[in-house]
Amino acid sequence: MARDNYSVCMAAITTRDVPSHVHDALTAAARRRGQSLQQYVLDVLEREARFARNRELVAIDPIGVGVPLPTIVGAIRNDRDGMAAS
Repeated sequence: MARDNYSVCMAAITTRDVPSHVHDALTAAARRRGQSLQQYVLDVLEREARFARNRELVAIDPIGVGVPLPTIVGAIRNDRDGMAAS
């Protein structure tokens, strides 16, 4: 099965002890998207994995002097926007 232009090895996911209100909410969300519960939960897990990677990237100190990446990005954007206004 191909997904997002790459091959995926599908692993079975078994979840136990899911409260009924959580199961009902996930089932309803899956139904709204026209997906099975299994596919919807897989999409949620994949999205969370991407977000986790994004959080890791933001936490990197790319220049090693204690300047966090969001500060660097903000400075670049301010300079870019300032040049555009000139």
